[in-house]
Amino acid sequence: MEQDRSWFDADLLDRFERYARVHTTSDPHSSTTPTTDRQFDLARMLEDELRALGVPDVMLDEHCNLVAKLPGTAAGGEPIGLMAHMDTAPDFSGEAVNPQIHYDYDGGPIALGEFVLDPSEYPMLSRYVGQTIVTTDGTTLLGADDKAGVAEIMSAVAYLIEHPRLPRPDLEIVFTPDEETGRGMETFPVDALRSAFCFTVDGTDEGSIEAECFTAWKATVTFTGYAIHPGSARGRLANAAAMASMYASLLPRSESPEATDERYGFYCLTEISGSIAQARLSVIVRDFDAQIVERRLAFLETLARTVEGAYPGGSVRVETVRQYLNMAEFLEPHPRVVERMMEAVRLTGIEPTLHSIRGGTDGARLGEKGIPAPNLFTGGQNLHGRYEWIALPAMVRASKSILNLVQLFASA
Repeated sequence: MEQDRSWFDADLLDRFERYARVHTTSDPHSSTTPTTDRQFDLARMLEDELRALGVPDVMLDEHCNLVAKLPGTAAGGEPIGLMAHMDTAPDFSGEAVNPQIHYDYDGGPIALGEFVLDPSEYPMLSRYVGQTIVTTDGTTLLGADDKAGVAEIMSAVAYLIEHPRLPRPDLEIVFTPDEETGRGMETFPVDALRSAFCFTVDGTDEGSIEAECFTAWKATVTFTGYAIHPGSARGRLANAAAMASMYASLLPRSESPEATDERYGFYCLTEISGSIAQARLSVIVRDFDAQIVERRLAFLETLARTVEGAYPGGSVRVETVRQYLNMAEFLEPHPRVVERMMEAVRLTGIEPTLHSIRGGTDGARLGEKGIPAPNLFTGGQNLHGRYEWIALPAMVRASKSILNLVQLFASA
């Protein structure tokens, strides 16, 4: 499809820029699904575009789950799903995103307002000298996680419809809310899918495939103190804010995100708030090994008793909830699924690489619901912050890998 490179360049750049500008940040403090109504803005845009492309069956439900079904052109193929999420992370502002397009990148530092995206710090940039790169303007995140995946799926679908002679199985196109809060699949209508397998397009480095992710838990730790006037507090005050601070300080620095990589998991303090009377913090626990996760959860309880011992009259309660499981558990019985993904990338002209995700995707949750879902790269880099960027050639390769994957599943 080398002759179609200009088509993909134009289509992907247009789609990604438009989608990135839509404010879709999710809210971890909301109890609704979706957690923010603004996610419907992109969902309705995609619903209209899918209908305009000629996709005959498009459904957007009250929870912002968008499911579209494109009939196959090949007899005997297996139905498969293609999935990406529409929300962006609440870690950094996703409002008024203003993508900056750098054509024919010269290989030097890129100014992002008062900040600089420097290849000496981010060497992946050097891979794309002479190519088109999209960055932030320095004031927001970019939203490549996962609007790049959304754009890459949409471009692949548009290409398939424009080229009906390309063999394809029945396709189910899925766009979800609230992946970044870990709640996107809670209301997902899994019974609406016929696919035995689904493929999330939510990875990073060009050519990478991910068939393993963290097992993830979240702990909410509540500190209840004894409040009294500081002037008469001796022997009586139990300061909940100080209790929370002590607890946070006891989390092992050697097992934090900034101190670990590869297959080492971590504790990560994500939020802390409160007063003398009551305080609360949140900790996420991550590891590839479920037994190590259990050890970490037990340690959080040990810390609670330690803090209680240091602050007589105060109490500490730890509440934990599982967020997702390692997707490898669900993919292990189906090796051919990942083998076909690797072949799909090879057909674009590069050798794929297998990565383990130091995070998770909706695919992990979908696997728990009975549909294994490995992850394909998007090309996005430095996700969730002002230094986020993506190279257009990586996006093109992702869309072409999707097309190859579709054709590989078109025959039984």
